Amino acid sequence: MVWEGEGVIASARKMIGATKPLEAEPGTIRGDLGVTVGRNIIHGSDAPETAQTEIALWFTDAELVSWAPCAQIWIYE
Repeated sequence: MVWEGEGVIASARKMIGATKPLEAEPGTIRGDLGVTVGRNIIHGSDAPETAQTEIALWFTDAELVSWAPCAQIWIYE
């Protein structure tokens, strides 16, 4: 899955939790479901530049679709 939007990397990494599951906060994906660093069940890019590289590893341009929710004008200034 590829997400886009304002602050998306920081938001996603907050939901994902720390890389080491034992250091991840309860309520995060890794904190609740991760077992070890090698099996932490999810990956999140740490910067836009690395995201571009990592997205290209798994997706073709044809598989990526950009869209804007109809509520976008109410969410963003």
